[in-house]
Amino acid sequence: MDEFYIAFAPLQGYTDSVYRRAHCVHAGGVTEYYTPFIRLEAGAPRRKDLRDIAADECTGVPTVPQVIAKDREEFARLCDAVEGAGWKRIDLNMGCPFPMQSKSGRGSGLLQHPDKIEEIAREMEKRPEVTFSVKMRLGEDQSDEGLEAIRILNDTPLTHIVLHPRLGRQMYKGKVDMEAFERLCAACWHAMVYNGDITNTDDIERWRLRGGKIKGVMIGRGLLAHPWMLSEREPMEVLKEMHQKIYRYATERLCGESQILSRLHAFWEYIAIGHKQHKAVMKATTLRRYDEAVATVFSRGS
Repeated sequence: MDEFYIAFAPLQGYTDSVYRRAHCVHAGGVTEYYTPFIRLEAGAPRRKDLRDIAADECTGVPTVPQVIAKDREEFARLCDAVEGAGWKRIDLNMGCPFPMQSKSGRGSGLLQHPDKIEEIAREMEKRPEVTFSVKMRLGEDQSDEGLEAIRILNDTPLTHIVLHPRLGRQMYKGKVDMEAFERLCAACWHAMVYNGDITNTDDIERWRLRGGKIKGVMIGRGLLAHPWMLSEREPMEVLKEMHQKIYRYATERLCGESQILSRLHAFWEYIAIGHKQHKAVMKATTLRRYDEAVATVFSRGS
């Protein structure tokens, strides 16, 4: 039996290459780390995004570059750039629900354009040297959109489809629609990866035991809140070592307290610690106050 697949979902502003490496080294348990989506800016891939997938940033960390596009032309440009950086593995984001992307026909908004999905699928077929996967939602406004996308993608060579059982317009609100998930899963010819509201190892185990078409799970906010979730180490040991790596990066590579604190606050934003401790860390406006607040977290957790 193949090993149960566990992916770390991407989140813009949080799971950059520094975070991914810190988690891989000090926590582990993840099969692959997906990058925040690479997108075009003024017609070209953003340099910041390409730096995040540079070989020296990802060596030793099992990484999947993810792209977001509204049509075949954008998709092809992004694939050229990712392949040019040495990658033969690409994930297509058809799940991002944020209006800035979805209203432009990217992310979950692409699910409303089956003709464009068809063109992108044919572009994938022109690149047999690349291994593709797709991350998607049930649809943007209704699950029939996702069902149509599944039917198109069935004939496309993919490793799997990651499916989050909410509509794009729901963002992250409301309950997941498991009835619709089962409908799309039944229609899909590819292996499936479940994504959505996984917060502990019991949730993972339930999906592992299901087997069949489900090859694994993708976890985002659950792992950001509990980065030690998949580790056999003590939670505070994992947290402290990850923080040390990110703190070193921020203080050595970023300019000014404002930038440094912004990066450090991003690390703590989802972390599941006591309310008062979390508030003290997030409200720190100087590095001195930040260091004091963090020292309190680790002293109480030791």
